[in-house]
Amino acid sequence: MFHKIKSIILLIALLCISIAYGQVDQVKIESDSYEYDQDLLSPEFHQSRRNSLRKLLPEGSAIVFFSSPERNRSNDVYYEYHQNPNFYYLTGLREPNAMIVIYKDSQEFSTFSNNEVLFMQERDAKTELWNGRKLGMERAKSRLKITSILPNYNFVDFNSKFDSLKAVYYEAPFEIELKDTATTNNLSGLYYHFTKKNPIQLKDKQRIEGLLMAQLRQVKTQEELRLLRKAIDITCEAQNQLMKEITDTMTEFQTEAIIEYVFKKNGAEYTGFPSIQGSGENSCILHYTSNRRPLIRGGLLVSDIGAEYHGYTADVTRTLPPTGKFNKEQTQIYELVLKAQSAGIDAAIEGANFWQPGIVATEIIAEGLLKFGIIQHKNDVRKYFMHGTSHYLGLDVHDVGTYIPLVSGNVITVEPGIYIAEDSDCDPKYWNIGVRIEDDILITPEGPENLSAASPRSIKEIETLMEK
Repeated sequence: MFHKIKSIILLIALLCISIAYGQVDQVKIESDSYEYDQDLLSPEFHQSRRNSLRKLLPEGSAIVFFSSPERNRSNDVYYEYHQNPNFYYLTGLREPNAMIVIYKDSQEFSTFSNNEVLFMQERDAKTELWNGRKLGMERAKSRLKITSILPNYNFVDFNSKFDSLKAVYYEAPFEIELKDTATTNNLSGLYYHFTKKNPIQLKDKQRIEGLLMAQLRQVKTQEELRLLRKAIDITCEAQNQLMKEITDTMTEFQTEAIIEYVFKKNGAEYTGFPSIQGSGENSCILHYTSNRRPLIRGGLLVSDIGAEYHGYTADVTRTLPPTGKFNKEQTQIYELVLKAQSAGIDAAIEGANFWQPGIVATEIIAEGLLKFGIIQHKNDVRKYFMHGTSHYLGLDVHDVGTYIPLVSGNVITVEPGIYIAEDSDCDPKYWNIGVRIEDDILITPEGPENLSAASPRSIKEIETLMEK
């Protein structure tokens, strides 16, 4: 009898805990502390971007965007979630398992009429206990300025009106396995049912990015520039802190630690790309990211980094002598790259060909390498300067754009470099010297504005900041 009473008491206790657990969850799920940052892009920004996109759509069409999938790292560990930049740009939603349909014109649905519908995941108390709060549909309506929001699984039975349209453009989710699922509470199911119920010809990602999204994203608004400036300021502070702290007794990964500590200290959510800290022979590898070499082995350090702040990323490169001083050959190569970069920045003006900064920089580098005897013909310049000089910058480090002549509001990089690997066909005194200098340039009616000028570029300024 005692054991039965004990079991009943235990059962009652568990029931009470379960009820209390549910009540705690309910309190948590009603909490309005989803957003902690007060400087995010406004709902009006995302709304204006959807309206601008709508103007570019052909008559009788719609366009569909999907959120990014969650990506598994190993076993039950997932990579930190990062939203599809196009989806974020148009909605502001930073959660997976969602899609938005944007119509050129308003459509009459069974219970409402609208020209856009967002399908997103509902809130779930037990999941949020483990993984953090989600926005939820009710708060999404006010926070995202999207009035028509439905649970993602409703898309199965939703009359999308696709059969009455002339075309439906879409951006397929990146790296997703298409599965025949019974419900659409996940991204795979959403995408499967979208393609299944769309009997007309679909237009692919290239069409969207090439002709529509690139047109919008290549010109930055003042709201976007505010976030870009913040990301760039953080990145410049990190480069300057590295100059102050670096010694030749460190390893590449210790220089990376200095950089990324400054990022996090200043509120950057991510790195915009894996930090490149290439020293010595690694300074001649363009996208080197292993970052394990001891600096005591000599050579320059190419530090190519970018903090990402609220979706927008910087991209700033400085080349440093870990000893605190450039030697003669390093100085020759560095000054040549700096001269080419300064001329390239000066060429980044409204109306100029997008490639003009690169044309100018390449000519200067070719002439300099000829003078030093490193090349014998100008056409050989690509042996040691093998990449482009500029790319767009924004929600992606290599942001989308149409590469038409430069206009006010474009943000581009100007980043010439010289990379002379070991066993190159030149005097060995130049071997393993890699130099890249990169700045983020805003095109304005008054001329180019160097957004990353807060981090010094000249040898004198760098060596002064590095003095111990």
